[in-house]
Amino acid sequence: MSSAKTSLALLAFALAASTTGCATAPKPSAKSDSERALAAAMKPATAEERAAANRADPLTRANFWGKENLKAPEDLTVSLEFARSLREIGSQERALDILSRALIVHPDSPEALMLLGRIQMASGDIANAGRAFHRATEVDPERAEAWAALGTTFDQQGQHGLAQTSYMHALQFEPSRTTTLTNYGLSLLLTGDLAGAEAKLRQAAANPDAGARVTENLALALGLQGKFDEMKTVSGAAAPKQVVEQNAALLRDLIKPARSWDALADAPAPSTVAALSAPAETPAAAPTTTVEDSAANPEQPRTLRLRN
Repeated sequence: MSSAKTSLALLAFALAASTTGCATAPKPSAKSDSERALAAAMKPATAEERAAANRADPLTRANFWGKENLKAPEDLTVSLEFARSLREIGSQERALDILSRALIVHPDSPEALMLLGRIQMASGDIANAGRAFHRATEVDPERAEAWAALGTTFDQQGQHGLAQTSYMHALQFEPSRTTTLTNYGLSLLLTGDLAGAEAKLRQAAANPDAGARVTENLALALGLQGKFDEMKTVSGAAAPKQVVEQNAALLRDLIKPARSWDALADAPAPSTVAALSAPAETPAAAPTTTVEDSAANPEQPRTLRLRN
């Protein structure tokens, strides 16, 4: 074969190869665009975006953290924020589901355990709330709020001795925590330890963040011991004089030693005695005598309540 024919054959082969390559090559621009869009969609929000979302209304906040949870379902911070926002809009069951999933991946997270217990407590599931709080004390033994919350679940179930032991543990780590002192005092009141209740409630009332309810609880503890003058002094700062006098008179009648059943049945309804309730713990078992907060709402009965 002549050199001219050889050159033509080689040129034809080269052209054929290059044409085949061009026909099968992918379109790089379309693929890269879709990849960039997917990467952008799955990119976590910035710290500034998260902060802005937490300043928004509850529904917007829940939607935002729901999207973040889809991007990173195993991120503990995202799961906690999503569960809190769901709880705020009243979606308790969904919040429990998110926390349950988070605890599979992060079984030793005291924050997740505490939030789980609070949601269960609010839903009336006291036994499981107690288990969550107890587990939180195991993974973080110096967490005062976990011990205090555990105490409220024991009080709710009538196990006041265990509740008081839990409060003592909590006070080892936060000796002046107002809610713990108040709940401890109310628990002692439920078991008839009026002097012990007075001591704890005095400590709570001395704190700068103690509200009117703390002083009302102290006043009631004093009144139940017959310390009516001191009760009036303590209660006078938070209630009108007439209400204070009525409360004192009612308690004086209630604690008289020789009261027949008929006399008690004929006694006026306790419509003016200040409510027993701690400022921030969950409800405990109510005492046999229901009392009311007439200063706030004379029509609404209130019972002793411990809050978390």
